[in-house]
Amino acid sequence: MADALTRDALQGIVLTQLAEILETSTDSLAVDVPFTDLGADSLALIELVEALEEALSSYAEGFRIDDEDLEALVTVNDAVNYVADRLQVA
Repeated sequence: MADALTRDALQGIVLTQLAEILETSTDSLAVDVPFTDLGADSLALIELVEALEEALSSYAEGFRIDDEDLEALVTVNDAVNYVADRLQVA
């Protein structure tokens, strides 16, 4: 089992995965700007979901982001809040 997940660590995971997908640096990504404004299209968002599910599986085996929840995930903060709620991260 991995170390306990914090909200800051979770934000770092989301930013790192998104930066890799968009081939940019985490410094160029704002947590409160819509993914589309950061250059992420629907395919990039699917890649992000898959990357997060894989990265977070060490914290919660079988962690999944439900397809019907995707449209509510507009920013990095939305993704962090969603995962924090699902994994009960303080």
